[in-house]
Amino acid sequence: MPHALALVGIGEIARNQHVPALRGSDAFTLAATASRNAGVEGADGYRDLASLLDARDDVTCVSLCTPPQFRYDDARLALERGRHVMLEKPPGATLSEVEALIDLARAQGVTLYASWHSRAAAAVPAARDWLADRQVRRVTMTWKEDVRYWHPGQDWIWQAGGLGVFDPGINGFSVLTAILPHPLHLKTAELRFPENRDTPVAADLTFAGPNGAEAVATLDWLEEGEPKWDIEIVTETGTLALSKGGAEMAVDGTPVPVGENREYANLYARFAELIDRGESDADLAPLRHVADAFMLGRRVTAPAFHW
Repeated sequence: MPHALALVGIGEIARNQHVPALRGSDAFTLAATASRNAGVEGADGYRDLASLLDARDDVTCVSLCTPPQFRYDDARLALERGRHVMLEKPPGATLSEVEALIDLARAQGVTLYASWHSRAAAAVPAARDWLADRQVRRVTMTWKEDVRYWHPGQDWIWQAGGLGVFDPGINGFSVLTAILPHPLHLKTAELRFPENRDTPVAADLTFAGPNGAEAVATLDWLEEGEPKWDIEIVTETGTLALSKGGAEMAVDGTPVPVGENREYANLYARFAELIDRGESDADLAPLRHVADAFMLGRRVTAPAFHW
């Protein structure tokens, strides 16, 4: 039988991605929601997760789509109540709180899944396999989009813990940390903060890796028009290019067929697999790059941002 799942935080990402994926899933049924001011047709709605869990013993899984600054308490509550938990990206506002959730899930014997939707993009497995036995020389990551289109009026992203431009940029880091045969470490970072906001609107970063590998990442949240979610990786035997957030791939300019892009369907399939195996998956490598950027980064003041 499908797992009865509760979706917490019914915002844009839940409506546009999670709900369609759940409706197409054989492994889960959307049994209930928890949100202060929104719901989903066909699912019982509750104001908060505590009320939902008190009323619904049948709900065995919880998927959290709330902003990262406010997610920890609900995640902890669900785990303490013996529910399996899936976290939207980024999995939390800090590394330490997610590490605490990992320990709690292990102690409770339930699954914790820190999902990275861009890792589930169509071309990511093929890119990982192509790079596996190659020496990386240079990586160029360009992640630019318009916050006014993707997060209209959402002030939580500009508040401490909201990550600012790293909210989309962490998707690029999630792909890099999944496909590169060896990890990178941050060398320099310049973070541009609007004078009226707590999080950056743009960032330029450089990284280093084994055998002289170099990488640069350019993030911008005021890019008008089509977003640029691109990664280019130069190796000693060719150049790999990922575009559209990992949905498309080319090698030396020649497109490589990778199939249909089904990110959130793949995430829920992975969640079901972890539950069936009694395992967790909470990789913190992408969030670690963001934390390093805030620790090492040079802060530059940018013009005020207004919606």
